[in-house]
Amino acid sequence: MKRNFFYITLALLVGLLGGYFIFSDSHKESRSKSEVHDHGGENTVQMWTCSMHPQIMLPEPGDCPICGMDLIPANSSGDGLVAGQFRLSENAQALANIQTSTVGEGNLNGNEMKLSGKIIVNEDTKSTQPAHFDGRIEKLYVTSLGQMVTMGQPVADVYSPSLVSAQQELLTTYKMRENQPQLYRAVREKFKNWRIHDSQLDQIISTGKVIETLTISSHVTGIVTEILVAQGNHIRTGVPLFKVANLNTVWASFDAYENQIRLIKKGQKIKVTTNAYPNREFDAKISFINPVLDTKTRTVEVRAVLDNRDKLLKPGMFTEAHLAGQSDNTATSIVIPKSAVLWTGKRSVVYVKPRPEESIFEMREVLLGKETENSYEIDNGLKPGDIIVTHGAFTVDAAAQLQGKNSMMTTASALRQEVSLSQGFQAGLESLLPSYFNLKDALVASNPDQAMEMATALEKKLSELNTSQLLPVALKKMDKVKDMADLIAKNDDLEYQRNHFATLSDALTTLVSSLTSFDQKIFIQRCPMAEDHSGAIWLSLEQEIRNPYFGEDMMDCGSTIRELGR
Repeated sequence: MKRNFFYITLALLVGLLGGYFIFSDSHKESRSKSEVHDHGGENTVQMWTCSMHPQIMLPEPGDCPICGMDLIPANSSGDGLVAGQFRLSENAQALANIQTSTVGEGNLNGNEMKLSGKIIVNEDTKSTQPAHFDGRIEKLYVTSLGQMVTMGQPVADVYSPSLVSAQQELLTTYKMRENQPQLYRAVREKFKNWRIHDSQLDQIISTGKVIETLTISSHVTGIVTEILVAQGNHIRTGVPLFKVANLNTVWASFDAYENQIRLIKKGQKIKVTTNAYPNREFDAKISFINPVLDTKTRTVEVRAVLDNRDKLLKPGMFTEAHLAGQSDNTATSIVIPKSAVLWTGKRSVVYVKPRPEESIFEMREVLLGKETENSYEIDNGLKPGDIIVTHGAFTVDAAAQLQGKNSMMTTASALRQEVSLSQGFQAGLESLLPSYFNLKDALVASNPDQAMEMATALEKKLSELNTSQLLPVALKKMDKVKDMADLIAKNDDLEYQRNHFATLSDALTTLVSSLTSFDQKIFIQRCPMAEDHSGAIWLSLEQEIRNPYFGEDMMDCGSTIRELGR
């Protein structure tokens, strides 16, 4: 009995001691964690960030140094993420094949640069057929553009009173040629200066009759590019009748932007491709770089001469020049692959991995510089050592949207905060959209006169809007729309109109995206080929693509990138 009591007592003592040590350690650990937490809370410094530029972290509130928006508290969540950051599981990354790479300084050596342009007539081979005497065209043999004309070919029958008088003089001096041979030769020489063939003079002498209409023969060879007279017209000495060009060679004319000029040299070898022959390359060398910059487009004309003896290349064809990357020792730059960049209107973003060892991502806006075949230079937004998503950026963006973080879709919301339109102004803005759509349709139809008329109507609507209550960002956009409409209304050059329509559409889209309600669905559409392959947007009431930047040349080039309204 005593022995059993001893074992029971011993068991109770062991249990009590074990419980003491277990719960004592747990209490200490809990208290330690609480102390650490409290300690951290006492010393944490409140940081402030920008909803559009999460890389901005400042110790006090204020304005974003990039976009000017109000900074918001960068409160860390329970998982240690600051505003704008989000996690992706390792499994999700593997399934989406998301790949990252570290940004470093470098240059575009070894990469290929592209220039866009057109095939045009080689001006050095152009010739003009002038009239060598006064008269009236009785019959014109050159009647269509593209017609082939060869030297000596009859081009027109002309009646000329002075030629009739000269023929009579020829017959008279012919009879006197034995006694006054010099006078006879002088008269024949006069016909020679008029480019009248000897065969016609011999016919006059043999018949003894004056020919009322004499035939003009061409002294140029080439393809007719312009006809300046019509049958029945009166012509005067020196007035051009038509122009021809020899298309055995043509010019490929390209536009190079300011930041590309330093990498382009006269004599540099290039490969030229066209939409008509996508699988064929034409070798050429740069023969001319315009010494004057076009202040409207901020580009310089670059030309190359192409061999066209097989007549494959037609003036007006769209073309691209591919140049091997040139060594640029003047400066290094941030270069990233095109696959890393996502486009949101005129803004470009990438996804950055702020903590190399963790699967955390955030959106970063970047400013694009020079473009090559497969990469962009980054002028602002990234620094060497940043880790960016180079494959699967769209998947990462979709994950950001699902988690309610900054993404391509939330860019428009941030713009609304910057613009913030009053209800009265919104109604006025929506009322001018029909004028904009009429302007867009005129450019789709490649009708510059109608585009001028529609731009004038848009100007009138813009002048009726009260902009006194607009915030600075919205006011700047409105001024841009007005300026571009004014320029289009005053210029009938179609390409000029389309270039300024791109700027107008970009500014107007920012304003329209800030509307809080819509009477109808509006589609934001984009052509990646416009603006020298940098892309341009426009607004449309139809989902069908009808391209205002190329018209019939590339009517269906583009896609709908966003829908507004219902």
